[in-house]
Amino acid sequence: MDSIEVRIYYEDTDAQGVVFYANYLKYFERARTEFLRKCGYKQDSLLENGIIFIVNKLDVHYKKPVLLDQVIKIESSINILKKASFYFYQKVILNSEVMCEANILCGCVDLKTKKPIPLPEDLRMKMLEKKNAN
Repeated sequence: MDSIEVRIYYEDTDAQGVVFYANYLKYFERARTEFLRKCGYKQDSLLENGIIFIVNKLDVHYKKPVLLDQVIKIESSINILKKASFYFYQKVILNSEVMCEANILCGCVDLKTKKPIPLPEDLRMKMLEKKNAN
């Protein structure tokens, strides 16, 4: 499972000092981007090749609040890997406790047509290696 750390700043919180629910999606997006980077892919190189990844479906479970100035870890792993789509399982952890978790379906899409296309084979193989390592 890959992970990144994020400190919670004032801009991340609501009036009560609790992380605003939509910001978890930003944290998950950052973690997925870093996951791809560790697979040898950067977003700009995918764009140059006319490929984008879109979020097609997400299921988020907010368990406990995360507060101002806490440092969280976002863990990411691939659950299901198909020809043109993949499911990430992601969770926010604070002091070994799961604060939020999500299953996120992403699809590989042609930049111009916005239609599904197969994942680049070398990326798919690296994702499969990471999936099998977990």
